[in-house]
Formats: sequence, C-alpha cells, structure tokens
Amino acid sequence: MKRLMLMLAVQVVFAASAIAGGNAAAGKEKSQACVACHGESGMSAVATFPNIAGQYEDYIYVALTSYKSGSRNNAIMSGIVAALNEQDMKDLAAYYASQDGLESIDLSAGTN
Repeated sequence: MKRLMLMLAVQVVFAASAIAGGNAAAGKEKSQACVACHGESGMSAVATFPNIAGQYEDYIYVALTSYKSGSRNNAIMSGIVAALNEQDMKDLAAYYASQDGLESIDLSAGTN
C-alpha cells in the first residue's frame, strides 16, 4: 500500500511538471487580484495570508486548479480563480515561482 501511494505521488508530481510552464511576465500583469492578500511579489504583510513567492510553479498551479475545481475549498480563493482560465493560472504560477521567497531571506539579519 505504501509503495502504491508513493508511485501515485510521483506520478502527480511528474504530471504537474508537464502541465505547468507559464509566462512569468504575463503572470505579473495578471496578479493584481492577488496583491491585496499575498503582497505585490507574493510575500504577504499579513500573517493570515500565505506567502506564495518562491513556491514551486507546479505547486501553485495545482493549488489554483484545485480551488477552481472545488477540491480545495476557500471562499476567497474560489471566487478569485473562477475568472481565471488555464493559461492565467500557469502564468500566475510562473510569476510567483520566479519571486524570492522565504528561503532567500536572511532570517539572522539584525540578530547578535
């Protein structure tokens, strides 16, 4: 059973890799609806909204398509993605994946 689950997980990752591949510049143009919660570059100033900058492109794309299909449920996100087509979601995923995320921030700066 564990082996089957692992095989399915690997297939999902490879399938998502084949699906993503948007245009980051186009994604930036389409990101205005995202800015209020996630910040201009995907780093939210409010702790209740997740940082999406630097996330894997495939992860962002799958999350967006999951909100659109209803398999992932959030009233705000479901309303926003309802107006997006597949290319919009790919472009947004490419844009936010291209941004510097938490792994690129020096969290020790300013400490002794």
